[in-house]
Amino acid sequence: MPAPPTFTRRNVLRTIGPGIIGLGAAIGSGEWLLGPSVIVAYGPTLLWITTVAVLLQVLLNLEMARYTLYTGEPIISGYMRTWPGPGFWGSIYSALAFLQDGWPGWALAAATATAALLLGRMPTAADADFIIWLGYLTFGACFLVTMLGKRTERTLEVAMWLMVGFVGVYLLVIDLTTVSWGTWGRVATGFAAFGQIPEGVDWALIAAFAAYSGMGGIDNAFLTNWMRDKGYGMGSTVGYIPSAFSDRVSLSPQGNVFEVDDDSLKSWRNWWKFLNVDQWGVFGLGSVLGMALMILLTLEYVGAGSAIDGWAVANLQALGIAAVHGPIFWYVTLIAGVWVLFSTQLALVDGLPRAITDILWTSSPAVRRWRGGDVRAIYYSVMAVFAVWGCIALNLAQPLTLIIIGANVAGFTFVLESLHTLVVNRKFLPPELRPALWREASVVLCAIFYGVLVVLALVQILG
Repeated sequence: MPAPPTFTRRNVLRTIGPGIIGLGAAIGSGEWLLGPSVIVAYGPTLLWITTVAVLLQVLLNLEMARYTLYTGEPIISGYMRTWPGPGFWGSIYSALAFLQDGWPGWALAAATATAALLLGRMPTAADADFIIWLGYLTFGACFLVTMLGKRTERTLEVAMWLMVGFVGVYLLVIDLTTVSWGTWGRVATGFAAFGQIPEGVDWALIAAFAAYSGMGGIDNAFLTNWMRDKGYGMGSTVGYIPSAFSDRVSLSPQGNVFEVDDDSLKSWRNWWKFLNVDQWGVFGLGSVLGMALMILLTLEYVGAGSAIDGWAVANLQALGIAAVHGPIFWYVTLIAGVWVLFSTQLALVDGLPRAITDILWTSSPAVRRWRGGDVRAIYYSVMAVFAVWGCIALNLAQPLTLIIIGANVAGFTFVLESLHTLVVNRKFLPPELRPALWREASVVLCAIFYGVLVVLALVQILG
């Protein structure tokens, strides 16, 4: 078991990273789009769903990371080691990843904000063609970023710190200086209003909100791919996926495990310190704060019950604050929206091809022999297919519709991967490294929580 760095403030900042990538994805999908859509429709009492969802997601993330820390493999590789085998589970999780993240709704939502910047007004259905072309450019820019630097995970990490930092500071300053204390009180109360559900809710929207309060479904599993590439635990012994213009790096098709003894257990516990900071301190706390800051802005300047237009969903807050404080806030808020929505699409442009690459790389010797065993050939080939499909999908529906489709797939995926993680950790981890009973119970609770929401959404849709 490779020993982690000494647990100091400097080393914490160097070692955390997957959590900020996950946070960048979470803020764009749940906090900037779905959260405001739900709160505008039903009021802040539904914010308790975010409290529960983020808590359960962090606990699930840590249990998925437990397998990666021990083996150096992403959690989906662990799923593929269970019956009936890698062919079956590889196909299932590839399909779920595609159904959830193959709809580039965040690129299209970012394009609506860009269109508003360029047009100087709220875009409408008449601007759809212009927005779609901007969506192509936004989507393409995400692919270009993944080619920069030496290690793709590190490139994403740096980009997310910049994007999330800018948006977080802007929202904090605006909320502290312009939002009334009454609105602050309503939002704070909403996060603790457990169990309150208004009558007549759209359960598909609520289920989507719960899934993307945090990262969402298969995207949470992607965190373990980034942990592997970051070098967490045994991940430092297997290699990583390099970027297009860096030197070739060997990536092992299978992980390595360590002998459990006093020294390795000490290293194990020290790695968990970094994991807890990354997940509780960055991803978990950041997801709740991001939702709170965005809802404060929305309630103050948009208000509950306002009509939501599909081509303007990313721009409502900018219009509201500009009407009160002047046009400068129109532009700055829209820029923040472009940044944060771009960050979500960027994480998924890497995450989806990365997961499918790892599935193919782990399960197929023929794939590993192709192009001399250079994993970049697989990664960028999958990315090219995603790029072509994504450009088609941009024409199929409005941005919020695309995101709600993916989010409800994410809810179902939470049920499957929660139970599957429980099986994997019990099957492959030695007794000394297995989770406590209360942790296993929290993973089961995660499956129940999302399972109930998915069923309610399906019943309403079919009924």
